[in-house]
Amino acid sequence: MRYPIAVETGDETHAYGVIVPDLPGCFSAGDILDGAIAKSKKVIELWLETVIKDEHPIPEASPITKYQTHPDFADWIWAVVDVDVSKLSGKAKRVNITLPERVLATIDQAAVRLGDSRSGLLAKAALEYVERHSLRS
Repeated sequence: MRYPIAVETGDETHAYGVIVPDLPGCFSAGDILDGAIAKSKKVIELWLETVIKDEHPIPEASPITKYQTHPDFADWIWAVVDVDVSKLSGKAKRVNITLPERVLATIDQAAVRLGDSRSGLLAKAALEYVERHSLRS
């Protein structure tokens, strides 16, 4: 999931502040811009882990354009942080599915090429599909 982040510019005496508008109370900071953005990914993952642990739904990521014109974020820097929520879901649960051999071979080849496992690739693909199609409704 790709969450937009707003970064308030820092200077010699102030850190760069990061807010994740889609995740209330999720914020971070860093002494340099790149560090602030990099830190925000870990903060988002921790925030989402808490939501998952508490059995609440994961908030959908909004398009960055939803917030760019908001007056609270005037003159802030915008970035997007990509978080793989399939790796945050806690315990793995084994399921049995049936796929044609050709489809399974294609999935396995793609997983190897992308440096992922079959299960990891299927989880990411399913979540991406659901996210893309839920935005249309």
